[in-house]
Amino acid sequence: MSTTTESIVTGARRGSPGPRGYGRRRSRSDFRVALLFIAPALIGLVVFYIVPTVRGIYLSFTDYSILGEPTWVGGKNYAALVQDPLFWNSLAVTAEYVIINIVVQTVIAVGLGLLMNHIAKSTLVRGMLLMPYLVANVIAAMVWFWLLDYNLGIVNDLISSLGLPRVAFFGDSFWAIPTQAIINTWRNMGYTSLLIFAGLQAIPDTVYEAARIDGAGPVMTFRKITLPLLRPVLALVLVLTVTGSFQIFDTVAVTTQGGPVNATRVIQYYIYQVAFGQQEFGYGSAIAVVLFVILGIIAFAQMKLLRGNQSDLG
Repeated sequence: MSTTTESIVTGARRGSPGPRGYGRRRSRSDFRVALLFIAPALIGLVVFYIVPTVRGIYLSFTDYSILGEPTWVGGKNYAALVQDPLFWNSLAVTAEYVIINIVVQTVIAVGLGLLMNHIAKSTLVRGMLLMPYLVANVIAAMVWFWLLDYNLGIVNDLISSLGLPRVAFFGDSFWAIPTQAIINTWRNMGYTSLLIFAGLQAIPDTVYEAARIDGAGPVMTFRKITLPLLRPVLALVLVLTVTGSFQIFDTVAVTTQGGPVNATRVIQYYIYQVAFGQQEFGYGSAIAVVLFVILGIIAFAQMKLLRGNQSDLG
């Protein structure tokens, strides 16, 4: 047996890393292989996320239209933003949309997750629940726009057949945002419920058996066991839901274009109007940066308050 082989075997027996430099060379080789695999995703992250984010932050401090060069104006865009009533209106409209969407979608998703966990265990049923999530936002918006049409929509035909007045779901300022939120809930509740279902699957059956032995009923078991142990998954779901809700754009662009009378002018659509409609890319970038900061603060607060990185299963 060669000296090198003997030293490797002896080092392995004694718990040592082997000959000098052997472990180091292997670590470098593993790192290069790992870097090769993550390179496509890393390049995409840099090109499509990091670079546009940095450029957007820079443009937020400039006066820039697509026809000229950026001109540095400092905090002028942010000062104008504070006094912009349309910005505050879009923020309020978006907050209303987010609250409705979060409450409705989370409640339905938890209910569907519990049903999948206890009753509907078929893979076919789970696949059917996920199907709306596979539909593009624009297509889902157009389908519901036709279904809820005031004159020709089948939903209003059913309402009229019951002797009730027709509802202008997209034309009434009271119904416009709730309608947008319900459409988004319909599309995403399958995916959200599958996340809840995965969290329920991670809860050991022994915990529920102990609760039954102690005489706990279904409601008490849900409140004292399921919800606390489901907290990390719920935190993830809330972060994803809030972040996605604040970025609503497709449904509004296809159906109401911000109307009626700014009732659905959400902040993403307002950014689009300012940047591409009015050619004020600097001001639009400033609004986008504010939205980025708001989402970062909300996500951080959610994870901290809900202790999303901790589990009670330990």
